[in-house]
Amino acid sequence: MTETRDRATVERELRSLIAEAARLDEAVVAELPADTDLFGPRIGLTSLAGVTLLGTIDQRYGVDVAALDLSLDSLQSIATLSDFVASHLQPT
Repeated sequence: MTETRDRATVERELRSLIAEAARLDEAVVAELPADTDLFGPRIGLTSLAGVTLLGTIDQRYGVDVAALDLSLDSLQSIATLSDFVASHLQPT
């Protein structure tokens, strides 16, 4: 029986996806505080990069953030996105 990915694992994986979408060094994103704004100056996701990130999350985790969070509050920070995705993962 395989355990569902825990929140820390999801956050670590999401940081890598965020770095890729924002075209930043993974090591830099890995060191940012969890409350760092995704669209703020340190990460600087553009709307296009945000859409790309959401598509990648849907493919990898089967979580359609845009459909499940109409206000997109989950895209505020690394922590809010990690919490949202982790809470919507289906047991494997």
